[in-house]
Amino acid sequence: MDSATSTAELIARTQLIEEAFRRNEQLARKLVDVIHSRFREATRVLGVDRLKIMDFCGTHEWTIVHFGLRSLMPDGLELVAGPGCPVCVTPSRYIEEAIRLALDGVRVYTYGDTFKLRTINEVRGFYSLEEARSRGADVKMVTGLPDAVRDARRHGKDSLFLGIGFETVAPGYAQAVLSGHVPENLKLLSLVKLTPPAMFYSLDILREKPPEPPVMGVIAPGHVSTITGAKAWEPVAENYSIPVVVSGFEPIDVLASIAEILSQLARREARVRIEYTRAVTWAGDLKAQAMIHKAFYAVDDAWRGIGFLPLSGLRLREAFSSLDAFKQFGIPELKPEDWRKDTPPGCRCAEVTLGKAKPTDCPMFLKKCTPEKPYGPCMVSLEGTCAVWARFGGGGVADDIARELGLK
Repeated sequence: MDSATSTAELIARTQLIEEAFRRNEQLARKLVDVIHSRFREATRVLGVDRLKIMDFCGTHEWTIVHFGLRSLMPDGLELVAGPGCPVCVTPSRYIEEAIRLALDGVRVYTYGDTFKLRTINEVRGFYSLEEARSRGADVKMVTGLPDAVRDARRHGKDSLFLGIGFETVAPGYAQAVLSGHVPENLKLLSLVKLTPPAMFYSLDILREKPPEPPVMGVIAPGHVSTITGAKAWEPVAENYSIPVVVSGFEPIDVLASIAEILSQLARREARVRIEYTRAVTWAGDLKAQAMIHKAFYAVDDAWRGIGFLPLSGLRLREAFSSLDAFKQFGIPELKPEDWRKDTPPGCRCAEVTLGKAKPTDCPMFLKKCTPEKPYGPCMVSLEGTCAVWARFGGGGVADDIARELGLK
């Protein structure tokens, strides 16, 4: 099969998926009817008139806002975003260390969104890698670790890759480390976060100070689950007695997942279900899991604005210490006793990330904090809830239009 044929087939498959999961208006209307019907049944069975469903992944929040799915929900059903943005929860201190190294001549490779991530403390007058590069710091944006590997081999100078992400990116990092493809002059600053601990923490926080209405279901991240498998979410269903549905990212995926959660609630069930069957299995990618385990070990880790979560981060094993930026550049690990929830004054990203507040509840939203000039971490990445709402109007405009069209 030549490359032209492969490209043509890929385009054809993409079009089929879009037709089935994005532009299928007839199915969307049926799912909305099911959601309204199941919501009435669920609230009657549970004896409540309102409830919340948490969409954990930033891409799910993008779909919900971009396609106006909140406007199709029955009154009393609220969709809230969870901590599904790895850039948003990266501690300021580690970005500060990267700025310092870049100013000292170390080439720092970063993703585009982390490039604009502001720190709490200034480093020689700078608050972001973007600002530092404008004054001569050696910072280069890349699409991933392979780009950094190729560039580091060419120039040969000391360099660092900011390894930010969730379980989705961890196999790629692990494979590069295990295969010996990372050159000696390139060090990995592993800031990978593990999502199940954050989901548990979010639900615990919301139950400590119960919101009204309660979170009664979770839309689990699809891309992460291709690695972890749906089994990773079984403790959520078992310990919190709420349904969990692993969802794809098209509007039909999300609507079907909401319908399944409400159907389970109406039956008083709490199970893990896979809606995203075209990509996710129960066991996940066992080869990827093995690579991650061989290259990394889990540590208690700081999540910006949230807290120190048990066994929620990945660090390189001792066998790969020669590639470990923490050890080779003397970057100190954060500790619970000296770390503070590092969000800027007035910023409510922590509450937004935990589903306790909406972006529009923050006094900085679209005032001091905008996509062009982000103030808080939730406005930086395309997966950040504030950035999604700012770009696609998540503050209620779609609801108003839906009411005018008689859809609510």
